[in-house]
Amino acid sequence: MAHVHNPKKSSNDSSMTKQVVAGTLATATVNTGGKLMTKLAKHPLLVFGAGMVAGYFVYKYRKEIISSATKTIDAGKDFVLHQKENLEDIVAEAKEGN
Repeated sequence: MAHVHNPKKSSNDSSMTKQVVAGTLATATVNTGGKLMTKLAKHPLLVFGAGMVAGYFVYKYRKEIISSATKTIDAGKDFVLHQKENLEDIVAEAKEGN
């Protein structure tokens, strides 16, 4: 039997591939970051310089950081309220069933 190659990929294969790639990149970043921080810890002036650079970028992008954090907090509050309403509906249905 000949192998038939289907050029169409399912969306599950595509999303799974993206998740695997994202996981691999995250692992590589953590490992590289850990090694970098170990080397930086041995040189206090580099730690100070890295702090200065990080502070500069945090200051430069502070408005974007604050708006992103606010959006995330609001989305979390909405999620909690939605879950609370769902729980109240379930409890009310259970009481009606008895």
